[in-house]
Amino acid sequence: MDLSAKLHILADAAKYDASCASSESRRTRVAGGLGNAAAGGICHSFTPDGRCVSLLKVLLTNYCIYDCAYCVNRISSDVPRARFTVAEVVELTFEFYRRNYIEGLFLSSGIIQTVDYTMEQLVEVARQLRVDHKFCGYIHLKGAPGASRELLVEAGKYADRVSVNIEMSSQSDLDRLAPAKQHHQIEQSMSHLRNAVHEFGPGPTPGQPKFAPAGQTTQMVIGATPASDAEILGKASDLYRNYELRRVYFSAFCPIPDADSELPLKPAPLVREHRLYQADWLVRFYGFNVQELTTPEEQDLPLNMDPKLAWALRHREFFPVDVNQASREALLRIPGFGVRAVDRILRIRRHHRLSESDLGKLHIPLARARHFVVTADSRPARLDPEILTAPMAPKPVQLTLFHAAQQALTGEL
Repeated sequence: MDLSAKLHILADAAKYDASCASSESRRTRVAGGLGNAAAGGICHSFTPDGRCVSLLKVLLTNYCIYDCAYCVNRISSDVPRARFTVAEVVELTFEFYRRNYIEGLFLSSGIIQTVDYTMEQLVEVARQLRVDHKFCGYIHLKGAPGASRELLVEAGKYADRVSVNIEMSSQSDLDRLAPAKQHHQIEQSMSHLRNAVHEFGPGPTPGQPKFAPAGQTTQMVIGATPASDAEILGKASDLYRNYELRRVYFSAFCPIPDADSELPLKPAPLVREHRLYQADWLVRFYGFNVQELTTPEEQDLPLNMDPKLAWALRHREFFPVDVNQASREALLRIPGFGVRAVDRILRIRRHHRLSESDLGKLHIPLARARHFVVTADSRPARLDPEILTAPMAPKPVQLTLFHAAQQALTGEL
């Protein structure tokens, strides 16, 4: 099989992994080296200055000894198979970079022979790029769960990011769909990576560690099992706390050819994936607890409104909030108020009291926010649930990449 045919198969096989959306790496070019890692992101991600950057995203091979029911590359799947050599991946990376197609490499693989053998191949690609060819672009390696600590440490020496996918939110779901994988084994690999970051310490760039400077991430498949959003968010919160992950990515399940009877026939709603990302953001940056975003009666996030608005409607006693007196923590809980808008409000109100028109100038969506705030010239009427839910609960719409990026940049959660 020629290189072009292999690339067609192995690039398509890699499309299901969403955990490479951004790098946050600041690797700079060395003397005589080639390329540099973009500071703002990699793999069709938007940098702070609005650039969209990309990387070569491939599998080393889609042969695999595992039979994970949700994976198109499982051993029982009847798909075309291919395998790159280490030298071929190195060559492709350089040729694509020279043509300005990419700014880095995301490399994953099916498991062949043994976990450690597979991990050795992945590490060797990164080693050759960094050491033999002085490649200074972004590299993200997918760690093989259960690989030896030594190999994971070697991976972090050369890669900007190393990630190990948790796959499911509970071991019982893994037992059903991926019986060869164990949560304790996956989390042990995460632990090795976390410990190595501490052991290697800070790098030459302020705020960046020497080891895997873009940190580690993981991914969970959503909708392949009955797991609730409360369970998924709880697991994500545990992973952030225990292993210092940069991101937990949520990947909506989509049916695959010759699917196992255990799997649903329809894909998971993409808007559910979006709501989980919004909830994850609220926990990480807005001061919410996981337990606040769902209820014992409703274990899933509502699809017809964002989780902050849903929380606000359940806690109407918290509102209205006076934007000229409230704390930062209280302001962050107002629907339509993003982190940047709140920080600007805190600066502006040192000099004068804010009116409703001032909020509009900060690009706060007043159609939503005015029902929850007191300003210098306005006070909302009684918080009537009918008024709140009718205009502010549009039908779920899957955002395009550009709309989602714009919403992330403006912080309108």
